[in-house]
Amino acid sequence: MDPENELHEAPLVVIEVDAALVITGWNRRAERVFATAAAAAVGRPLAEVLPLAEGTWSSLTAGDDPPRVWSIRRPDGAWSLEAWSQALAGEAGRVRLYGHDVGARRAAEARTALESTMLRALEDNLEIVLWACDERGVFLYQGGKASELARVPPDYLVGKNIFELYKAQGNGELIARAIAGEPAHTRSAELYGLYWDTSYIPVRDDPSGARLVGVSLNISEAKLAELELRGRVELIERQQAVIRQLSTPILEVWDGVLTMPIVGLVDTARAAEIMDSLLQAVTRTRARFAILDLTGVEVVDTGTAGHLVEMIQAVALLGAQGILTGIHPTIAQTMVALGVDLSRVVVHAKLRDALKHCLRAARS
Repeated sequence: MDPENELHEAPLVVIEVDAALVITGWNRRAERVFATAAAAAVGRPLAEVLPLAEGTWSSLTAGDDPPRVWSIRRPDGAWSLEAWSQALAGEAGRVRLYGHDVGARRAAEARTALESTMLRALEDNLEIVLWACDERGVFLYQGGKASELARVPPDYLVGKNIFELYKAQGNGELIARAIAGEPAHTRSAELYGLYWDTSYIPVRDDPSGARLVGVSLNISEAKLAELELRGRVELIERQQAVIRQLSTPILEVWDGVLTMPIVGLVDTARAAEIMDSLLQAVTRTRARFAILDLTGVEVVDTGTAGHLVEMIQAVALLGAQGILTGIHPTIAQTMVALGVDLSRVVVHAKLRDALKHCLRAARS
């Protein structure tokens, strides 16, 4: 085959220029890569057909250049051409340029560099530990700002086995499943004095041999805030229980006589609590009389009026007599409006009268 024809059909870009860097040869590969026909390129300055993003083509005049990447401007971006030159023997000033398009490679390199930069930014600024291990559970990588917070030296984990190192954590089975390909997640695990939220991410066909990537996020601040809030809620609930007990004390004023002075608003929920406390006290003390003193209550809802009567009836079922005292006029009106039957309920205006009633009944 004719050498010139071989160059024309070569898989590489082949461009020839004269001493003035005017194009004298332009093969088929150059046509495809630069989308420019040979007829449109030959006879024009190389810098005009292939304008460089930076630098000039003048170094080609020396010939025999080592490979380098040239960035060529184009309307929609740039070509990246890895090329080298060769001076043509016996033809003064003529140079042949060989090259191939490395745009995809350069784009992949740029993306890899960007991913590396983003990874470093995450490791350096977020309170995380990034780690990876192989199929045996041996750590291949450890990095991240949170390692310092946990007082774990850089690369301390590398070479160690996750199953042996964290056996006491009891999540070896979970990690084994993750290495086998099942993603997993643990929340609020305590380690090194901190709380961690960890994602276990299986990987496959990684040239490094990694089979599991882990992202451990330090959530200690949020966890401690949660524990503090939970403690406050529990404290408030205990305080409310004490307040409820104090607001409805049960006093054994005489042998077999219980008095429960009720203060404040009595709604349906509180009436149920009062009934429970009263019935337990009657059972515990074997009382014969239970006095509900409503002197400190001015308002009850419609359901509570019925509950008061039910309390008296429940006390009677335990063998004691229930007595109401200190009914406020508004409560009396509510009970009348509701048609509450008090015909079988002992009612006294004052606590003193109720106590006299109990003493008389006890002596009889």
